[in-house]
Amino acid sequence: MTAMPTFQGDPATTRLRRLRRTPALRGLVRETQLDVAHLVAPLFVRHGVDTVRPIAAMPGHAQRSVDRLIPEVEALAAVGIPAVLLFGIPARKDASGSGNSDPDGVVPRAIRAIKAAVPHLVVISDMCLCEYTSHGHCGILNEPGTPAYRPHLETGYVLDEPTLVALQQASIVHADAGADLIAPSGMIDGAVAAIRQALDGAGHGHVGILAYATKFASALYGPFREAAEGAPQFGDRSQYQMDPANGREALREARLDAAEGADVLMVKPAGPYLDVLARLRQQTDRPLAAYQVSGEFSMVKAAAERGWIDERRVALETLTGIRRAGADLIVTYFAKDVATWLAER
Repeated sequence: MTAMPTFQGDPATTRLRRLRRTPALRGLVRETQLDVAHLVAPLFVRHGVDTVRPIAAMPGHAQRSVDRLIPEVEALAAVGIPAVLLFGIPARKDASGSGNSDPDGVVPRAIRAIKAAVPHLVVISDMCLCEYTSHGHCGILNEPGTPAYRPHLETGYVLDEPTLVALQQASIVHADAGADLIAPSGMIDGAVAAIRQALDGAGHGHVGILAYATKFASALYGPFREAAEGAPQFGDRSQYQMDPANGREALREARLDAAEGADVLMVKPAGPYLDVLARLRQQTDRPLAAYQVSGEFSMVKAAAERGWIDERRVALETLTGIRRAGADLIVTYFAKDVATWLAER
């Protein structure tokens, strides 16, 4: 009888499966851990009372008035979510986004209410003008007849100097209300330094800055623009947000924000830019954040609704990948669901 052949390979390279055999073994040697402590939940707060407006493009999410926001915040805290990121939808908008610096505006009122209800929750205030301007851009525009008009620049160009003043004023108001972190998201040059100066001068040296250090002019923000009612009324934001093709420039942006005093640096979106996140992780010891944006969330939801993918597995896999690339915290619309799923493991 002919003897069966025996594979004579190198045992060191043919037994990689030993530690994959059971869930316990896989967990024991897992390199990257995804925990609820890493998650930030974005929330949309709008003017009005007793209002909940579901966001069609983002199943499970809604715009909420301050009174209806608090039960949602309490539910997030109950499943262990440590932080929320607030976006405001005001009653009125104008060319200068003045509603952002109104002490009785929707976000300052929401901050005070959250801190009263759940004092330990970290409250991050998104700091941009796009939700408050009538034109939907992230700053004050170069327009004839306005005090800041620059005739040598094209009409519609976002002006840095008056925009920075507006961001300083609003940051102080939000810090007065109790924000723990201010998150400048407009990619306006010098925003971190200007906000740091304003906060320190107003006695808010304890308030940190989470900078949207590398925010790309992405096509994945579509559902968010419905959620925040802040779509540009003309053009797009490519004149100030980053070109998706540029990785080295992204690292320069992050280094500049760090030099200006940013406490946390963020990459947005997360999924298509994990290379930027990983390279940035190698270059800085600052905490890194990544934003899994609305388009990333909505695509998973839409495919799951059609039965094409397993929503839970895909969400956990994508978030683990973001952690593996170097993120210390992740802003995600899956935050509440993921907290529940992790608790069930």
